[in-house]
Amino acid sequence: MRGVVGGAALTLVVGAAGGLLFYWLRLPLPWMLGAMVANTIAALGGAPVRLPNSFRALCIVVIGVMLGSAFTPGLAARVPDWIGGIAVLAVYAPLATIAGYLYFRRVGGFSVPDAYFASAPGGLNEMVLVGEAMGGDPRRIALVHATRILIVVFTVPFYFRYFSGQYSEAARVAADHLPLGLQDALILTTAGIVGALLGRVARVPASQLLGPMAISAAVHLTGVTSSRPPVELVAVAQIVMGSTIGCRFSGARLHEIRRVILIGAGSAFLLLTGTAGFTLAFQDLVDVPAEALALSLAPGGVTEMSLVALALAVDAAYVSCLHIIRIAMVVSVAPLAFRLGAKRKT
Repeated sequence: MRGVVGGAALTLVVGAAGGLLFYWLRLPLPWMLGAMVANTIAALGGAPVRLPNSFRALCIVVIGVMLGSAFTPGLAARVPDWIGGIAVLAVYAPLATIAGYLYFRRVGGFSVPDAYFASAPGGLNEMVLVGEAMGGDPRRIALVHATRILIVVFTVPFYFRYFSGQYSEAARVAADHLPLGLQDALILTTAGIVGALLGRVARVPASQLLGPMAISAAVHLTGVTSSRPPVELVAVAQIVMGSTIGCRFSGARLHEIRRVILIGAGSAFLLLTGTAGFTLAFQDLVDVPAEALALSLAPGGVTEMSLVALALAVDAAYVSCLHIIRIAMVVSVAPLAFRLGAKRKT
């Protein structure tokens, strides 16, 4: 128990220090990216960084409530505009899986289960669990997904900051720093608790995020409240989320996993290239800004990419919903498709 507490304390201190450094350097999404980089370095250096799952779960609930606040009363009129993006996603997800599978088989030399579940753009935890059940190596699959998420979450904000001019952290912090009254705080807290419980009972994908987001969206759409979690609490949640990504490399030695990380990095850039290509090809056919479509197709985790959308002031409701649809598609279809493929080969 003492070791777990000590590891968690070390992780949070390292994450906060990394976040402060990135904030001081005025880098994009500083609290999450700084914590992520600092803990990745610490993990690969052999430091006992770790966080209990309860930390991440609690912070995902906070982020879900935050995302729900993006569902304003005027959003309903724009929902039909999302159909085009969903159609693009329905084409892109299977093509990305096929391309990733071929890459891992031919370049990485992965086994069939490892290649398939490392390439499927679903939730990391879901793909690791299903991949292990199907005969894959859970550590290899997890490392590939963790590498992909790390690279995507790190590179996308920097691209928007330095090449597209989309990012303005100071403006976002000023806009979000609004007083939160006791009544609104109780409403948001209730939305988080009730949403998390309902999501768990319903067993929906990304339930800890989707449940609170749905209840928060309901109270914001109906005008019950227009408040959102305080920026300080969201910053803490970002530190935990970034630290969680870094901790996934804990216990791994760089010289032992260098090849897997390099192959995972190659797959990340392959998918980012596909994201850019699909965005350029279809941006004129969907009724959303190109930035929103790009973030919706980017192969990062749903929570992480939703945070990026919030930081970039890019339609967070649209981005988070499309990522949740992607995870639902992959989690429901990937195991069935793998079984059918295995039966054909036998």
